[in-house]
Order: sequence, then structure tokens, then C-alpha cells
Amino acid sequence: MKEVRAYIQPFKLSKVTSALQKIAGLPGLSMMEVQGFGRGKVLVPGDKMVREFVPKVRLEIVVKNELVEEVVDAIQKAAHTGNLGDGVIFVLPVEQAVRIRTGERDRVAIRSLKNGKQEEG
Repeated sequence: MKEVRAYIQPFKLSKVTSALQKIAGLPGLSMMEVQGFGRGKVLVPGDKMVREFVPKVRLEIVVKNELVEEVVDAIQKAAHTGNLGDGVIFVLPVEQAVRIRTGERDRVAIRSLKNGKQEEG
């Protein structure tokens, strides 16, 4: 299993989540609003000052290894503008997953729902 962690521009969230929802077997994702900076400080249009931190959205998705490239490609294409600050995607190993409600572990714990029923892990 892998965790795909992406930092994207907030205005791209809807387009990215729409692209991800088209991926069969995607178990779900978590989103949080964060602030950060990359290679340099950013001048925000309309502001007269340089901001040290800019708003981003962080997405976290734990998937089977077979889905990693499809998830990364979907995020990259949907989040792309070609401008500085488009974001970054990280892929990290996941050692273990436990579903709190059932105690299911690992691949079984992250399988997706299909038509209201668990998909085979």
C-alpha cells in the first residue's frame, strides 16, 4: 500500500476530486487546508506585500500499489496550470492500516465500497 499526498492550489480542489472519483477502486481521500511555501516567497496579485505562506490544499489517499500511477496522473493533470505554485505530489509507503470499526487490516481495511458493498480486497 502507498499513501499519495498532494499539495495543490485550493481553486483546483473540485477538478482534482472529480478526476479522482472516476478511478475504480479508490477507497476515499482526506483533505485539509494548509499553508506553506516552496522555493521562494510569493507576491499575491492585488497585494502589495510578499507573503511567506500561501494557502494550499493537502490531499491524502491510501491506495493499493496498483492504483498509485493512476492516482498520481489524475492529480497531476487536474491540478496543472503551468504556473509556479501548482503544487507537489509525494508517494510514501504505508506499513499498516486498521479499520477501527471492524478491525480489518491492511489491503482489506482500505478496499472501497461498490454499490454499498465492500469490494474484494
